[in-house]
Amino acid sequence: MKCKLFLTIGGAIAISAASCSHKSKPNVIFIMCDDMGYGDLGCYGQRYIQTPNIDSMAHHGLRFTQAYAGSPVSAPSRASLMTGQHTGHCEVRGNKEYWPKSSKVKYGINQEYAVTGQHPYDPDHIIITEIMKDNGYTTGVFGKWAGGFEGSVSTPDKRGVDEFYGYICQYQAHLYYPNFLNRYSKSKGDRGVVREVLGENVNYPMFGDDYFKRSQYSADIIHQKALEWLDSQDEKQPFFGMFTYTLPHAELAQPHDSILHFYENQFVEDKDWGGNDGSRYNPVIHTHAQFAAMISRLDAYVGEIMTKLREKGLDENTVVFFTSDNGPHEEGGADPEFFGRDGKLRGLKRQCYEGGIRIPFIVYWKGKIVAGESDHQLAFYDVMPTLCDLIGVKDYEKVYGNVAIDEYFDGISFAPTLLKKGKQREHEFLYWEFEETDQIGVRMGDWKMVVKGGRPYLYNLSTDIHEDHDVASENREIVDKMLQIIENEHVESPIFKVTLPE
Repeated sequence: MKCKLFLTIGGAIAISAASCSHKSKPNVIFIMCDDMGYGDLGCYGQRYIQTPNIDSMAHHGLRFTQAYAGSPVSAPSRASLMTGQHTGHCEVRGNKEYWPKSSKVKYGINQEYAVTGQHPYDPDHIIITEIMKDNGYTTGVFGKWAGGFEGSVSTPDKRGVDEFYGYICQYQAHLYYPNFLNRYSKSKGDRGVVREVLGENVNYPMFGDDYFKRSQYSADIIHQKALEWLDSQDEKQPFFGMFTYTLPHAELAQPHDSILHFYENQFVEDKDWGGNDGSRYNPVIHTHAQFAAMISRLDAYVGEIMTKLREKGLDENTVVFFTSDNGPHEEGGADPEFFGRDGKLRGLKRQCYEGGIRIPFIVYWKGKIVAGESDHQLAFYDVMPTLCDLIGVKDYEKVYGNVAIDEYFDGISFAPTLLKKGKQREHEFLYWEFEETDQIGVRMGDWKMVVKGGRPYLYNLSTDIHEDHDVASENREIVDKMLQIIENEHVESPIFKVTLPE
């Protein structure tokens, strides 16, 4: 029987109870780290940081060289991924926070916000976890959510997720030794997202030297929860796991173990950083060692995931994605210039230049994906149609479109590139907009436009990958065409504003 979505009165999304055949459906694991730049992995040219497990995944899988995040920062990039929409269309286009006006509650000696989180996804527009759930998948999300504040219309329990463990709020995720983590477990009878207090942490302050007396490290805890969930899977029902790790986002903090000790010996001449209490970034000793170790720690997590799949005999029917939510950061003492982390691209996180949005993107599926490299241009909003192709959903826009609202689905499936089957459609253009720095980005073939404060700049990426030379004045026809794309693609948002070019 074909799975279908139906609409309740008022247009809210509901998922059908139709039974579906799952025998031919692949399992899916989507691993997304936080603020890893295009050049942060060995397989993308990194010289200082060891990433053998991810490099192996790239060697045996398909490595994309022109893949893009949905936005140059976390929440809207994840929204683009989850909704299949670019940031000229989707509800979430920035890191709007809901905790600053919240009251406070106390955990141990620490005060915390009573409500935390970001602007919620549109409840009337379907997201990936709901599609997977509708097609018979058990769903787990482990890591950062950033798709709605606590108690909002868009928390994991309301959006097709069976098991969640991690941070609802990305601001909370600035602490790697937090006061609490969030949990929703359908199997444990949770009725909604709850806070799980970390009792070994809360009796030490959130900032200062005593902070490092805390012992419950969130990245390790979240990873262990993800592995436990993965270990509980069998072949009776397909599974969809999103492992949205916070590494290597600041703060730069982690256990002082063999991974960190290795890099402390490697970077003998290192830097320290004084901290920023307001941003929840604690002081750092050995910033280069800390950052490198965070990426190698993440790499070890990936290795454990792949080992678990092999041990359970699930690797031949599981497609694994690996990527980052946006370009590299220089927060909390991070030093992208030292590592050459931007892969020779201009710009960092929060910028629509290539360095802020071009990301590592690797897909592995044993026996199904031919190993190699692809220069196919894709963006996060292509993931939804690709997953629909892989799990056998036809005409997903018709099946899951909401007739009660003006609906947009902006993605193109790249399954033909993955499986070497059929003709791969190409984007006429890719599109980004970001309120915080008042920037718009458009890529059309090798042409790249960046609009800053309403002024357009044009670059030819085939000869100017670093976007150094504005050639707008010599290419008025191209400029006009790209300005027309902006006019067509931008739908006004009452919350997230950008300056449109005249």
